[in-house]
Amino acid sequence: MSLASKNALITGSTSGIGLSMARALAKEGVNVTLNGLGDKAAIAKLVEDLGKEFGVRVFYSDANMMDGEAIAKMVHDAEKNMGSVDILINNAGVQHVSPIETFPIEEWNKVISINLNAAFHAIRAVIPGMKARGWGRIISTASAHSLTASAFKSAYVAAKHGLTGLTKAVALEVATHGITVNCISPAYVWTPLVESQIPDTMVARNMTREQVINEVMLERQPTKQFVTPEQVAGCAVFLCSEAATQMTGSNLVVDGGWTAQ
Repeated sequence: MSLASKNALITGSTSGIGLSMARALAKEGVNVTLNGLGDKAAIAKLVEDLGKEFGVRVFYSDANMMDGEAIAKMVHDAEKNMGSVDILINNAGVQHVSPIETFPIEEWNKVISINLNAAFHAIRAVIPGMKARGWGRIISTASAHSLTASAFKSAYVAAKHGLTGLTKAVALEVATHGITVNCISPAYVWTPLVESQIPDTMVARNMTREQVINEVMLERQPTKQFVTPEQVAGCAVFLCSEAATQMTGSNLVVDGGWTAQ
């Protein structure tokens, strides 16, 4: 089964893992709707360049991932622009590092909204169309923290554990409709999100930048290497392929051996 002419909506895809996923799917001939933050002119150029490089149609939505109505509208607009949303990738994510007793309530709400609630709203909106067509692929970027925990990341760990539960529940609901629902759980991937965690972690743990990287981020990763965005994107393409037709409700772990310990 070729993915050519399928249509994908990827949240949090103007940089990092999401952009790598967009590029990997576009290379397979998939039309893409991007979503995320960034300079408007830079995003416009990204949309144009991605379309030209791979010969696919590329669109962009600036929908706020904390607004359920905006997310539903993003899905509707993507269906209108592309004709359908065959592939949904919930990739938008934020992080906040803080001891629980001083964890800002507004940051808790933000992390839960963007990492978990946004996936619910997007999945809820795409399912009717996928059921009508009898085919769909829903993938969520979870984390090694969907299976284990780290101190000072209560909101993120809670959201990612919730995301795997959501994945399993929806997979069971749509299992007879030609729709698969899975998540990918990478360990630390060198992205702007990971880099932005370093200053807060330095403060929370009273460490230097180098100590945070080697003693916190890579300490539990046996390979002692960051996962690359391209490696995660390759997993997403696989989950959309014919070979993964019987994979649903799964959590595909890409963590350098972290959770094997």
